[in-house]
Amino acid sequence: QTAERLIKPYGQQGTVTRIAPPDPIEGGDGTETAYTAKLVPMAYKAHEIDSTVILAGDVQIYVSSVGLPITPSPGDLASVNGKTYRIINSDPNLYDGETSVVHICQARTA
Repeated sequence: QTAERLIKPYGQQGTVTRIAPPDPIEGGDGTETAYTAKLVPMAYKAHEIDSTVILAGDVQIYVSSVGLPITPSPGDLASVNGKTYRIINSDPNLYDGETSVVHICQARTA
């Protein structure tokens, strides 16, 4: 409920980009695929920063699951407000134990 209340009025259009690894035989660069999403970036509170898992400068990004065909995962990139972040951790919040409503991601400036 909290996530939905934040995303609806404060959500901004952005992208979640997945980079597929290069072909193991042919090599080359990985393939990037960007997915449009509604995102809400927020700073962590001081007491949440432990300098081990959550570092100063990390942000928490709420990513709406509505219309998003992927589950944000570590290594994906989230872009919003002209900034790009690398997702470190992702926690899908399941409304009824099965239906994903929002992904709460820990991210760092890429």
